[in-house]
Amino acid sequence: MPSSALPIRVLLADDHTVVRAGIRRFLEQPGDIEVIAEAEDGEAAKALIEQYKPDVAVLDIQMPKASGIEVTRWIRANLQGVGVLILTAYDDTPYVMGVLQAGANGYVLKTASPEELIQAVYDVHAGKSALDASIARKVMTQMFDQHKASAYQQLTEREMEVLQLTAKGFTNKAIAVQLDISDRTVQGHLAHIFDKLQADSRTEAVMRAVSLGWISQSAGTIPEE
Repeated sequence: MPSSALPIRVLLADDHTVVRAGIRRFLEQPGDIEVIAEAEDGEAAKALIEQYKPDVAVLDIQMPKASGIEVTRWIRANLQGVGVLILTAYDDTPYVMGVLQAGANGYVLKTASPEELIQAVYDVHAGKSALDASIARKVMTQMFDQHKASAYQQLTEREMEVLQLTAKGFTNKAIAVQLDISDRTVQGHLAHIFDKLQADSRTEAVMRAVSLGWISQSAGTIPEE
């Protein structure tokens, strides 16, 4: 429950009248949330948000005239103090990442319980993030994939070869023979690999590569230090 005695002022934007009526009924049940305006499209939402400056704007993604993503961008560019909670039936990763990158504070699915929706409004009003559990998993997966791709791009082709041979248990000398390079060059490649993967040892570098999916866990043995 929010600590303030004043009700949380909410604008509700959804292009379905029946849906808006149901959401409004749920939100106003506790008595400390007041839906001060409703909009049936994105342009109307922007006009009403500018007029009333609500504490929280609860927006659907797919709306006529302007999407929830567009409205969120507009809010962030013009009214920083307005919290944005996306309430939608869409859980596709592009939608999720699109609205979060636009500056939304929360993302809840319409399958959420009334209690979950109310708590999300409280959280957004308090300056916290409010993410449905399945949405949070999508965000974490997306962030992991981006980190994985970014880190992979940092390693050169030769460094990947050295890392793969290291994972198979090859010593520096054996790697040098296999790749027809000097021991010193192998040591240099390993130093760069450790730095890029933020690892302190051959074992840690290999385990990090396994966790990122670059190397199969059964591809080789734990390398000797």
